[in-house]
Amino acid sequence: MSPEFRLTDAERELLPTPEEVAHYREHGWYLSRRLFTDEELDALQAATELYYAGHRDRELPVRPPRLAAWEPSHGPVQRHNDYVHHESDAIGAILRKPLVGAVAALLAGAEEIRIFQATLIYKPPVPGEPSNRVPWHFDKHYWQTCTSEEMLTAFIPFHDCREENGTITMVDGSHRWRELPSGEDSTRHFADRDNGELDAILAANAAHNGQSVHKVPMLIPRGHLSFHHCRTYHGSGPNLAEFPRRAVSLHLQDGANEYRRHDRPGGSPVVYNHDVLVRRTADDRPDYADPAYCPTLWRGAL
Repeated sequence: MSPEFRLTDAERELLPTPEEVAHYREHGWYLSRRLFTDEELDALQAATELYYAGHRDRELPVRPPRLAAWEPSHGPVQRHNDYVHHESDAIGAILRKPLVGAVAALLAGAEEIRIFQATLIYKPPVPGEPSNRVPWHFDKHYWQTCTSEEMLTAFIPFHDCREENGTITMVDGSHRWRELPSGEDSTRHFADRDNGELDAILAANAAHNGQSVHKVPMLIPRGHLSFHHCRTYHGSGPNLAEFPRRAVSLHLQDGANEYRRHDRPGGSPVVYNHDVLVRRTADDRPDYADPAYCPTLWRGAL
């Protein structure tokens, strides 16, 4: 195993147990042990402040069609910025921590974990700001060009994250539901859809599976992470605290994941942001293993 994918004995103590992996498989979410130190999170926050002030170590060569790219002119809305792991060396160095990849590998049952996307999030302390509420959705809807059904997301707050500051909230066990058939375009982003519509879709899918909607707010101490399966419904409420909720949503893919064409109901192909950025495979598909945008966090047996 390469030295860059090795853990210390102390780090191995932080990995999920077999019982915790089974819980993730049953419930669709996992709250980790402390994976980041105060020093790492202080450095991450400092790097993101520089990012918000305009610092970039590199720019994207083209602007993808659905790029989340908050800038000061957008005002005090909830901020989302994609590709921060690529544009900022300091942010990327912290997010590429092998321990995070090793935890994800155990949860996903994989021997390789790569970054799929890293989105910097800043939820301002403005309780009435409409953008602060993230309605119910699951990530696989937006990853229809991916072959994997085991992708997952690590939510990394920079501070203690509680209900009052709008922590991420899971719908327990929803990753195991069979989705209610629908003729609509499920790849439409939640920002383009009515919150009431998405609430109704969640309720209908729960009923279709003979389940109730059991919401589990993730109470995350600083340095700990929450992980959720790509089919777990989740969302978040307003920030009622007196300080901003800062976090990175680190989307992860297992090593077997590849691009596949997926068409909308009308016949047009879905295009993920990577598709105009990453290198091409030998058969001219977007390469979701391009190390420039999808670096490997972990490789090897655990």
